Amino acid sequence: MKKILIRVVLAVVVLLVVAVVVGAMFLGSIVKKGVETVGPSITKTDLKLDGASLSVLSGSGTLKGFVLGNPEGYKGDFAIKVGVVDVGVKPGSVFSDKIHVTHVRINGPEIALEGNPAGNNNLTKIMDNVQAATGGSGGDKPQPKTGEKGAAKKLQVDDLVITGGKIHLSTILTAGKPVTVPLPDIHLTNLGEGPDGITAGELTKKVLGEVTRSTLSAAAKGIADLGKGAVDAAKGAADGVGKAVKGVGDLLKKK
Repeated sequence: MKKILIRVVLAVVVLLVVAVVVGAMFLGSIVKKGVETVGPSITKTDLKLDGASLSVLSGSGTLKGFVLGNPEGYKGDFAIKVGVVDVGVKPGSVFSDKIHVTHVRINGPEIALEGNPAGNNNLTKIMDNVQAATGGSGGDKPQPKTGEKGAAKKLQVDDLVITGGKIHLSTILTAGKPVTVPLPDIHLTNLGEGPDGITAGELTKKVLGEVTRSTLSAAAKGIADLGKGAVDAAKGAADGVGKAVKGVGDLLKKK
């Protein structure tokens, strides 16, 4: 009897180990598919992820090659791209209705801003799409489509940090010159805290909304600084011409 019990326990342990290994092998592909399926339904743009890995034991994970495409009417290859995103997840929550993300670390994102920072541009167009997909302000939230299991999952993100970002400007306000300005660091906390959590669409609206706000503010400042630099350069040139003319006049007087 004792031997049979030992065999049963060993069999259960083996099955658990196999389940963990198989889960670890396929969890990354599940995350990748979820991002590329749910994401475009929210942003109405292409969204690609080169790969994802997530340990069901430690809860640590990595997303690689994240690219948010541009909406129709814009020429650039991307609106936002990130090489690597580090995430932490409470392991037990992965298989529950609410995934508890302990942290998200986004380092060195690149944002390609097309259009007028104070008017129509690619980021505000994407935000319009997100607003429409999530019901907008005060509107009824659309129900997840059948088969979109990722959309039905609720989320909680304790800590989200974006650092070292760059904004590439493409606008007539830069007179056709390529201009890159830094993106201010962004820190968001307690997103979806509480029993109800937050949907993928709501999370996208909060994070992308803050990224858009910071980007447009930094871009406007960068363009203003560029204009001030041009004025200062023109003033410096004028002063130089004035001094040259005065020098010539003084030389003629001596003669």
